[in-house]
Amino acid sequence: MTENVAEGRRTAQPRKRAGGTPMWRDPRTRAIIYQILVLGGVILLVAYLVSNTMANLEARSIRTGFGFLDEEAGFNIGESAFLAYQAADSYGRAFLVGLINTLRVALLGIVLATIVGTIIGIARLSKNWLVAHLASLYVEVMRNIPLLLQLFFWYSVITGLLPAVREALNVMPGVFLSKSGLRYAVPEPHAVHGWMGLAFLIAVGGCVAYYRWAKRRQARTGREPTLVLPFAGLLLGLPALAWLAGGAPTAMDVPTMGTFNFEGGAKISPEFLALLLGLTLYTAGFIAEIVRSGILAVPWGQTEAASAIGLSRAKVLRLVLLPQALRIIVPPTTSQYLNLTKNSSLAVAIGYPDLVSVGNTTLNQTGQAIECIAIMMACYLTISLSISLFMNWYNARIALVER
Repeated sequence: MTENVAEGRRTAQPRKRAGGTPMWRDPRTRAIIYQILVLGGVILLVAYLVSNTMANLEARSIRTGFGFLDEEAGFNIGESAFLAYQAADSYGRAFLVGLINTLRVALLGIVLATIVGTIIGIARLSKNWLVAHLASLYVEVMRNIPLLLQLFFWYSVITGLLPAVREALNVMPGVFLSKSGLRYAVPEPHAVHGWMGLAFLIAVGGCVAYYRWAKRRQARTGREPTLVLPFAGLLLGLPALAWLAGGAPTAMDVPTMGTFNFEGGAKISPEFLALLLGLTLYTAGFIAEIVRSGILAVPWGQTEAASAIGLSRAKVLRLVLLPQALRIIVPPTTSQYLNLTKNSSLAVAIGYPDLVSVGNTTLNQTGQAIECIAIMMACYLTISLSISLFMNWYNARIALVER
């Protein structure tokens, strides 16, 4: 009886086609078809928008293209680091100056925010009541005040509270601080400076090679290598040898008071100082919380075990906690680096000539809004992707690999 029922059920089931499952019933095939249809729809939408935009621009006699980049800009840029610029230069060179100014403040801000954020994050875990609560106060204040207001505050402090140029503060020999910014002495141009830079790059390569050798030796012998003195010897010694070999030039270009302002030396504008301070202190508040949470995420048993073998608190932090916490800290810190870079576009509010400021001026003079905005978007996209790629590479290097 049971066999008859089972046989009836088998005969009641539909028979499969000789050719297998139909194409429209295969989930993988359907997924590919849906993706092709969506991609085709996006391409058609983009093509329609581009065609409609070009037609509207032509109807209004608005020129298009990037040929304007070769034309004379006709406007000055208040701060052009590493690249000389004059009003007679092209719009393309103006964009390049703005990009360099953005990279300058973003890279310095990333380095300083990392240092300050790490110190504040560790200070929040201090057993000293005053230190821990001051660090907590810093984090709460910086994280809860909008960055734009902080930029206005620092700019007002620098331009409002600092003395005028003639009463500039002589911070140290050859360094003057006033409302017009920071003036400091620099070495006069000399051919040996290029060789010193090359020697420094060679020293960096030597430090990397020594670090790898020291780590292999530590894995072999268990002895912690000395890194500070060899690194200092390479990074300072090789450039010093190149300087001695080049004649040891000591001539300095020291700023001196002229008729209305300082002459000579190098200058950092108040806009750059305010922007760098605002970006650094604001982002450091977020990095501090990331560092604190990363250290707390390391199991408490690691701290107890390290203390049990006689390590000091500083060594426990440096050798046990931070190396393990780093794997937790790096991914969210990458987002803060990207935020700092993009937040640098607020520089236009305090008059720092970054990429957005130069782009806005070019847009107003040429009327080519689409091209100018596209250049700015492409620059920020490239910078952000470069930071992400580097941080992802670093995160992969420090990741734990199961063997």
